[in-house]
Amino acid sequence: MEELSVYHQAIGKEEGERRLGQDGRDGCYLVRNSETMPGVYCLCVLCKGCVYTYRLRLDVDGSWTADTADGVEKRHFRNIANLILALQKPDQGIAIPLYFPITPDRWSLAQRIRAEVTEKRETMDVPSAYSEPHPPPDKRFGKIMLRYKIQCVKKK
Repeated sequence: MEELSVYHQAIGKEEGERRLGQDGRDGCYLVRNSETMPGVYCLCVLCKGCVYTYRLRLDVDGSWTADTADGVEKRHFRNIANLILALQKPDQGIAIPLYFPITPDRWSLAQRIRAEVTEKRETMDVPSAYSEPHPPPDKRFGKIMLRYKIQCVKKK
């Protein structure tokens, strides 16, 4: 399992949901250990703001399966990479195909960059982009429209 690039090991359900939520793209996914069932893994996928979790199991015959929607034929795979590859296609019994892998390396890099930016902002006393007051959009729009009307009147 460690060779799988999207494997986040023993993170909890809340941490997995947080990581997917911070990415925010429908179809982003990761694999983590199940908290309640030892030896079982969870495939977590973000779709329309909700995280869907599917159990991945290694059967006694050595094949990998995923618990998907009812009515979808259970498929068996030689390795977990093939299972993930199959779930990247539509209509496989999950909420949305797997589009954007969330790797632990990418996650930790994003966290480090975010921390550095925050630290620099605090040390340089640079205000956030949203802290500066901006004039209401209707006033700016009104001035532009007034200028446009004046130009139109002068041309006539």
